[in-house]
Amino acid sequence: MDNKIYFDTETIDRLEKQQRVHLINSLGGFKSVALVGTSDTQGKTNLGIFSSFFHIGANPPLIGMIFRPSPPERDTMRNIVDTHFYTINHINESIYKQAHQTSARYDKDISEFDATGLKTEYKNNFFAPFVAESTIQLGIEFREKMDISINNTILIIGEIIQIYIPEDCLHKDGFIDLEKANTITCSGLDSYHKTFQLDRLSYAKPDKEITSLLQN
Repeated sequence: MDNKIYFDTETIDRLEKQQRVHLINSLGGFKSVALVGTSDTQGKTNLGIFSSFFHIGANPPLIGMIFRPSPPERDTMRNIVDTHFYTINHINESIYKQAHQTSARYDKDISEFDATGLKTEYKNNFFAPFVAESTIQLGIEFREKMDISINNTILIIGEIIQIYIPEDCLHKDGFIDLEKANTITCSGLDSYHKTFQLDRLSYAKPDKEITSLLQN
């Protein structure tokens, strides 16, 4: 792979809109992708696919997600800010097409749960709906909203307050076996991928050789 195509700022700016969108969205590599479940103050459900999640901290357990500029109005973000609760649901191989369909711009009165056939699941008195078909589910409480002026996007920060993981996918040290959970990943805006674990390595220290934890 020695022959590489070179892009500079001028080249990127001259690209056709969709070509530029696909190029830039793919550059970050594989990303977390999940379904975000919300309800409005009247209990009307909403479901949307997102690939802009990132870990912020473990204590407290915080997770961030980016919302693109509005308009159009983002039902998911409005519900999060109004009710303070939402769910993050891992996508697996059996539901990725339905998950992708939630990105369609349905009318406000239509729930993506109903439109795609995915089932709502309520448990432990959590306000927002989980996706019943999802293997790993997180219940999130809204903590902070930050406006990013450089491109008019919005950062939503939430605290993980509920976690549901299959027993056989959780290691004794807290590590989650995502392959066993059948969690998939994505690249760009429309490409979905299964993963294969290469290794799991020991904690890196200057005076200690790295070892494989899979051999222990």
